[in-house]
Amino acid sequence: MPYDQTLLTLSDASAVFDCQSCGACCAYSADWPRFSTEEDAELDRIPEELVAADQSGMRCEGGRCAALHGEVGKQTACAIYEIRPHVCRACMPGGDDCLMARELYGLAVELPISPQVGEMPGRAEGGAVPPASQTSFASTQEWDSTVKN
Repeated sequence: MPYDQTLLTLSDASAVFDCQSCGACCAYSADWPRFSTEEDAELDRIPEELVAADQSGMRCEGGRCAALHGEVGKQTACAIYEIRPHVCRACMPGGDDCLMARELYGLAVELPISPQVGEMPGRAEGGAVPPASQTSFASTQEWDSTVKN
């Protein structure tokens, strides 16, 4: 099986940009949590008190989704996570929308280690793995044996 840098990137992004210690996307803008492709049955499951008066999306208070609990950048949770709108499901940790929202709140927007390049920002000697241009791993076994040695 070839070494998959994309999988490593998504995995690292999910670990670094942990939604439960962030919540910036849910507090970015009152225009963001809009309903777009939901079926009527999906919308009916969302509690009425959390839906905007014009029924266009989630109710927001000062740009913050009413379903968001906790403090942005510290500890957050979605009160309706299992039935959240599609736009919320589409916002992926480390994705463009995520990073835009994090930047607004002054939260980190870069991975501490770039898995595609293998470098840590500000470290000339590189990070956990050699830069991709210098090494190509033919298999995950070769990757594993290199990391363990």
